Amino acid sequence: MFPIFGPIPHLHDDPLERLTMKLIIPMAGRGTRLRPHSHVTPKPLLALKGKSAVERIVDTFNRVLPHHLDEAVFVLGPDFGNDIRAQLTGICQRHDIAAHFVVQDVAEGTAHATYCAAEYLNGEGLVSYADTLFDMPPGVDLGDADAVVFVKHVEDPSHYGVAVRNGDEITAFVEKPQKLISNEALIGIYYLKELAHLKEAIEHLFDHDLRGKGGEFFLTDAFDRMLKTGHRFRSTTVTEWWDTGNLKTFMNTTRLVLNKERDDLRQGEVIDSIIHEPVYVGPDARVTGSIVGPNVSIEAGAEVTNAIVRDTIIFAGARVENVVLADSYVGANAQVCPFIRSLNIGDHSLLG
Repeated sequence: MFPIFGPIPHLHDDPLERLTMKLIIPMAGRGTRLRPHSHVTPKPLLALKGKSAVERIVDTFNRVLPHHLDEAVFVLGPDFGNDIRAQLTGICQRHDIAAHFVVQDVAEGTAHATYCAAEYLNGEGLVSYADTLFDMPPGVDLGDADAVVFVKHVEDPSHYGVAVRNGDEITAFVEKPQKLISNEALIGIYYLKELAHLKEAIEHLFDHDLRGKGGEFFLTDAFDRMLKTGHRFRSTTVTEWWDTGNLKTFMNTTRLVLNKERDDLRQGEVIDSIIHEPVYVGPDARVTGSIVGPNVSIEAGAEVTNAIVRDTIIFAGARVENVVLADSYVGANAQVCPFIRSLNIGDHSLLG
């Protein structure tokens, strides 16, 4: 509930042509599966080849949607400080988006998190989980349905929520089906022509205490309510879907991004070193007298000296020297001296 700044006008847009497009991002979770790196930095703001998941989500939406985002509403945890707001505000400023913040004091599920942004749940918009990275061709057709769910075809849908279709329209949402009723896995991105309808559906869950597994309120139940009250849903398929929710998937996604985005890998300095691509060297980072790669991301301001490093993420400002590392995570501003093995240390740690 802390408006930071207003949107910069798009001079090429006629303000009468359309209403504001909003993006609601619930990100109040503690990211326990990415600890220790999420102790200080929320999971959606951890750098992934130079950009956080949040900024990558905004980039992708602005590239594939028929028109750019105008506002972003971030649902934060109660202990997220001003530094987190400042980082998110910076992302929005770089994309000419108005930033707003609300707080989820108690975690009671995805529908509850979304409802924390109730004052902004009106008009056209999207709800997107903060650890869902995706790609698809530009110009996604939002059509004339009341809602569009983004899905990815999977061979085994038993681990996901799925959308069940009859022709072009969705008839049901089923969580982790044990029988094959659909291969369209929900990836946590939803477009609503009118966010107020979602708000009303969530209020119905609250009013009737319709909780799901773990006693939480789920978005899929709110969407099921919308279906039952006559709203039309359809799906659109993404071509790529990447998870960043735990250490293993974060590393796998980093590898995929390093291989996909090769045009700006070298932003820092490489001196007397051998590089086995792909290797990202971020701004003001330095690699000296080392053998690095493949699949290494060295974030802004980090230093690698007299080291052999592969399949590793070295976060901003960290220093590694006289080490051999593989399948490792070195936290922001951490220091690692003589060491040979895999490791996972958090921010500001000292090893060696």
